[in-house]
Amino acid sequence: MSNVNKLVGLTKYIMILPSTRASLFGMVFISFIIGCIVSLMEPAASNSILRSIFYGGSTGFLIFGLTSIMSGGLTQTLINSFHGRYMKMKQSMFLAFVSMIIVGIIYIFGSIATLISSYNYNYALDSLIFGTVIIFAFRTIALWGTSNISLLKSVGASVIQPALILSMLIVIASLTSLTTNIGDFSFVALFIKIIIASLILMFAIYSFVTVLESPMRRNLGIGGLELLSLAIAHITEGSKAMEKVFEDMGEPIDTLIGILSFKNEDGIKANFLIPCIHPGPIGNIGGGNMPTILADKFDSFTMVSHGPSTHDFNPVSSKELNKVEGIIRNALKDMDYSSNASKFYRVQNGDAKIGFQSFNDNLLMLATFAPRGFDDMDFGIGLALMNLAKANCDVENVMIVDCHNSFKEEGRILPGNKEVFELMGAVEKIKTPKTESRIQVGCANDPLSHMSKEDGIGESGLKVMVIEVAGQKTAYILLDSNNMVKGFREKIIEEVHKVGVDCVEVMTSDTHFVNTLSGGHNPVGTKKQTELTNAIVNCTKKAVDDLGDVSAGFKVCNVEDIKTMGPTTATELVSTISSIIAVSRIFAPLVFLFAIISVFVWLFYWAF
Repeated sequence: MSNVNKLVGLTKYIMILPSTRASLFGMVFISFIIGCIVSLMEPAASNSILRSIFYGGSTGFLIFGLTSIMSGGLTQTLINSFHGRYMKMKQSMFLAFVSMIIVGIIYIFGSIATLISSYNYNYALDSLIFGTVIIFAFRTIALWGTSNISLLKSVGASVIQPALILSMLIVIASLTSLTTNIGDFSFVALFIKIIIASLILMFAIYSFVTVLESPMRRNLGIGGLELLSLAIAHITEGSKAMEKVFEDMGEPIDTLIGILSFKNEDGIKANFLIPCIHPGPIGNIGGGNMPTILADKFDSFTMVSHGPSTHDFNPVSSKELNKVEGIIRNALKDMDYSSNASKFYRVQNGDAKIGFQSFNDNLLMLATFAPRGFDDMDFGIGLALMNLAKANCDVENVMIVDCHNSFKEEGRILPGNKEVFELMGAVEKIKTPKTESRIQVGCANDPLSHMSKEDGIGESGLKVMVIEVAGQKTAYILLDSNNMVKGFREKIIEEVHKVGVDCVEVMTSDTHFVNTLSGGHNPVGTKKQTELTNAIVNCTKKAVDDLGDVSAGFKVCNVEDIKTMGPTTATELVSTISSIIAVSRIFAPLVFLFAIISVFVWLFYWAF
């Protein structure tokens, strides 16, 4: 899980872009300021500061601002005509804005060098060429890496802004004597300088991308830039195009789903689902929003908890969940219901705590290590615990819920971890509970619409189911979140007990809908703990008020041939990307620093 989160953590480098209007204003204002600064550095500026500012600012706007605005519009049109990833106007304008700032700053430094240099040489023109070549390379990397188009097409779109800036410079220099601080120049020399400098940077870009893309193409059959483009498209636009890539990579697996259903005289009142399928990898991709997608497929109140599974069991696409829906519907059609159930009990071994409750000849277990941190439980471990409980308690079906309610970054429970033996010891302490002949269930939900995924809350919000057996009320509380900050579970339990509930367990669904955020971790309770606690207490009260007689049905069904990332592909994807990131940290600075120094020497050679 930690490697996956590190990859998700790269999203912190994906900014929330300003609006088109903000970028336009920035280009107009800053280009005018650049022109003013450069103009004021000229000796002639001392004769008339206001005149220098007016003409200098106007020239700066024409050379940098107007051309950048034109570039923004033309780039978006051209990129979208290539039918790669759709480019929004605000993205194109922001790219033009950043590029303008880069070339403007370099031009200012060139003007400063001219002002303070003891050599009789004007550095301004060479600085402007250097800046346009740098933004050409910058735009090429940005467009090639995010638009899912070829290198040549990226070059064609990237050259627009540098070409417009230099063209405007030539026009102004040819038609007017307005101050531009560039001096005399040769068109042929200018052209040769630009072409050779551009070729140097293009060679560096191509070499860098080729070296880093080869492991991805060799191991997984997809280019790294294509995968990056699809990831950005999902994060910024909600695109699900990445699913097609995962479908080609994925492998089918067999797993389980537990179904606990409650029915009254009007039909099914509530479903409690425990799929051993991981709700990932991120956002709406694959099973990222599985708890909401599955719950919304049923008319009755449905809670989708987190069964034992890791990122190996991420569905490659959301349509794979249709198979799970079909299995659930078929199971509900011939479910055997009974009014026999036990009270809720809890056992502990070491830090492992297991709450359990029997329904007819079936056992539901809820596992947690809270307040000690933990994360996903491997499917094989969950299966072993279920088989151990089945043999120990002589029950027909057993299902275990990974409560996922105390966050720890390096917290996966894998074979060989001491947590496995603590859980096994807890299961061995479970004794077959005595069943009673009456069950009451009450349900309530709160979408928590005043909170968002930034607060760690997914689309399903909060769901509470209270089960009363022999006078004992047990609250099953489920937050549509990806884990929970340490200690928050205990605070919730303490408050819920005050409303007359005897036993409480708090779970999160492990939805990765909330993980389209920088850092990769977004456990609930980081923000707004008091608001969340109050909402849980109020929702529990509503569930208690909704108590009514029901009968319970319980099944554990096989889920066959669901296509997931699989243990092989998931590991290979993470390790390949991790190795690329590690190599790029060393390779990128060396390649680009050498290329930039070479361009600098080429452009400024005659100055020395």
